[in-house]
Amino acid sequence: MELTLWTYEGPPHVGAMRIAASMKGVHYVLHAPQGDTYADLLFTMIERRGKRPPVTYTTFQARDLGGDTAELVKRHIREAVERFKPDALLVGESCTAELIQDQPGALAGGMGFDLPIVSLELPAYSKKENWGASETLYQLVRGLLKNQEVNSEGHNPKAWQNQGRRPRVNLIGPSLLGFRCRDDVIEISRLLASHGIDVNTVVPLEATVADVMRLTEADLNICLYAEISESCCSWMERQFGMPFTRTMPIGVGATADFLAEVHGLLGMDPPDPREGEHSSKLPWYSASVDSTYLTGKRVFIFGDGSHVLAAARIANEELGFQVVGLGTYSREMARPVRAAAKELGLEALISDDYLAVEAAMAEAVPELVLGTQMERHSAKRLGIPCAVISTPMHVQDVPARFSPQMGWEGANVIFDSWVHPLMMGLEEHLIGMFRHDFEFVDGHQSHLGHLGGLQSAQVEDAPAAIANNSTETHAIEADTSSVAVATATLEWTMDGEAELKKIPFFVRGKVRRNTEAFAKEKGLNQIDSETLYDAKAHYSA
Repeated sequence: MELTLWTYEGPPHVGAMRIAASMKGVHYVLHAPQGDTYADLLFTMIERRGKRPPVTYTTFQARDLGGDTAELVKRHIREAVERFKPDALLVGESCTAELIQDQPGALAGGMGFDLPIVSLELPAYSKKENWGASETLYQLVRGLLKNQEVNSEGHNPKAWQNQGRRPRVNLIGPSLLGFRCRDDVIEISRLLASHGIDVNTVVPLEATVADVMRLTEADLNICLYAEISESCCSWMERQFGMPFTRTMPIGVGATADFLAEVHGLLGMDPPDPREGEHSSKLPWYSASVDSTYLTGKRVFIFGDGSHVLAAARIANEELGFQVVGLGTYSREMARPVRAAAKELGLEALISDDYLAVEAAMAEAVPELVLGTQMERHSAKRLGIPCAVISTPMHVQDVPARFSPQMGWEGANVIFDSWVHPLMMGLEEHLIGMFRHDFEFVDGHQSHLGHLGGLQSAQVEDAPAAIANNSTETHAIEADTSSVAVATATLEWTMDGEAELKKIPFFVRGKVRRNTEAFAKEKGLNQIDSETLYDAKAHYSA
């Protein structure tokens, strides 16, 4: 068992906690020693919850191992049921308790309680948190719905047409400690409502046991986060014939594909394929002149499977980035991530070792990192801008403002989150390249007025300073014009012109003049990309 300071996922019982804490009326009895009860902090600190998760720990100690630990388990189960009066009970064990083999789920099942009891068997030494959440949701839904009768005629996703009502869908997968799940639910619910589609229930986030029992009343299941919800959706498809969506609506293109898939499954007229161009600012922004600086930027992407796949598509197809690294810590999502990486001409990195990810990041030499909070720390050490796109996360990744990842508004949020770190690089580039230019010195006119950067103590000398600056300006302009004539014989190579075009238009002319002046000074007849950057270094010195 590898011990590390950082880990992408907790053990599977933390995943079970995520499901229990996300719901109302569900309680989780966890057979665990005191050292395995740290998870409360995850929900109170990161999720900023005003209450602790609905979990009862047996908290056995070393001295208990010599006695009847099974009786200890039964006592805590009994006390939890009497105190919290849950509508459903989850019973499981942590990695340490797994070694004792008390089988708490079987013990709870034999205690005669009149409520649903779901026994969780989560192999702590071979599985991780996302798998634990997925398995818990699957077992809970299966346990609650297993006695529901299957319609002999099968499930008809187009039944709403005959019943004279709006179509209904379930949103499956959003949970606590997920990335922007609460905001995604709001955005997707709003998006579906604008197309005449109602949300029947959301599971597990804020769901009750009664909500789970109503899942089969919907026409379609929306699988929002495959890591968490695909197992549950697949079972409902096999058991009740309920279809579910495969497209995660993150990005303009994926959201359009998602809407087309939903409409197709429900038998509705296809949506306007150009809806995204009118509903999100990302398409126009990414094609605007300001984005000239962003085209071809090298980006390294790492995180959970769903968000990594979505990020790769957005980066490659919608923002014009070059993906130079792609990977995930989620082994359950390794296959689709490998397929996506292959399409980009890359070999996917499948690892839960943050140091291996950092090494791959350094080798790829990206200009932007899209990752987890761990990649943010690694990127900081490497001096690379980073935007967080996936769990695990810190408190700053759970914003108070509305900040979804999905839908049209999610595309706007993504553009801002990804592009702003790069624009900071643009500012530094310009300041470094032109900090000695007369237009950037303190004496130049600015928002402070004609005095520019002159302090109040210098006001008396301001006319002379301005006159001197004006004289210098005319001298530089004259010198620049003479240089332009003298450099008429200079030739720009193709790669030099290509590099020049990457520079924003509003300073491109100045860069050209400065580079040509530098080339003449050095006695060069040709200007290539190397000359351009030599000139930059010269004027930055």
